[in-house]
Amino acid sequence: MTDFQKPVLQDSSNHEPITRQPVLSARNLCARANKENKKILNNINFDINEGEILGLAGESGCGKSVTALSITGLLPQAIKITSGEIIYNGSDLLLLDEEKKRSVRGSGISQIFQDVRQALNPLMTAGDQILETLELEKTALGGSRKKERRKNNKEEVIKTLSLLGFDNPLKILGAYPHQLSGGMCQRIMTAIAVIRRPKLLLGDEMSSSLDEESRGRCMSLLLDMNQKNNMSVLLISHDLRVIKENCARFLIMYAGRIIEEGPSISLFSPYHPYAKALVNAIPNKEKRCEKLTCVSGETNPVMENNTDGCPFAPRCPKVKKICGASFPPEILIGGNKVYCYYP
Repeated sequence: MTDFQKPVLQDSSNHEPITRQPVLSARNLCARANKENKKILNNINFDINEGEILGLAGESGCGKSVTALSITGLLPQAIKITSGEIIYNGSDLLLLDEEKKRSVRGSGISQIFQDVRQALNPLMTAGDQILETLELEKTALGGSRKKERRKNNKEEVIKTLSLLGFDNPLKILGAYPHQLSGGMCQRIMTAIAVIRRPKLLLGDEMSSSLDEESRGRCMSLLLDMNQKNNMSVLLISHDLRVIKENCARFLIMYAGRIIEEGPSISLFSPYHPYAKALVNAIPNKEKRCEKLTCVSGETNPVMENNTDGCPFAPRCPKVKKICGASFPPEILIGGNKVYCYYP
């Protein structure tokens, strides 16, 4: 499933590899909680390549959603970016004013939010909210052309809703969010995010509230747009199986740090002790009736200001004195980038 998503392609004419350029790059991104003055993101670095589906995994509270909201400029007031860059189309998104950020959202970068109930407007129908997204582009049109455009937009919305598995899209158009299930609202949010065919889609736990059939519909639509429109995707999930099945590469985050990254084929055989613990905690038939592996200590501790070492050190079975003194440098092992002194 992931062959077409790999960031390095093979040119059949001369058999030389073609490297895709990053559509977005985060460099030394740091964020803090204003009230506690604690680190939320700590020197985050990654690229999302053109036409690539990149997975970001980790436990709740590790900084995945803050990373996505930093890209779209929608962080809550309680969190502040203190340093770093987010480069998109040659510009640092962190330096843009609000008007320019709004021009990027939707057509350039779009996001599927984790809490869809809060993301959707309870006073607008699902259809109007999707249509509003299509009509954000300000174009001077006369009455007849404007009416024709709205008709075409409505047809596009119905088509998108059908692809997302709604049997009666016309009925859904007139429904309010409170009249829809959580899974239906998630699919409405997906429609809003993809309807303008963005260059980059940020999907934050987009499959967590969906049943298997709906999850398959949403992922099928994203994969189709990835192929046809060369749309890049940052797929955020705590479910490693979703990452492995749909992504070309993965990032593992812990306590505001990226601790391992590599091709998705190696996701279930990682090198970092924390990544290994995540994989070992996945239930499967072979582990039936067995006690699942767990790691002692506090889950995803927020790093204090005076701590520069590996955030996993207090819980790590391989911990040494150096682990608490400084964050490990990047080590290349089997195609993976690992940030650990003793992988």
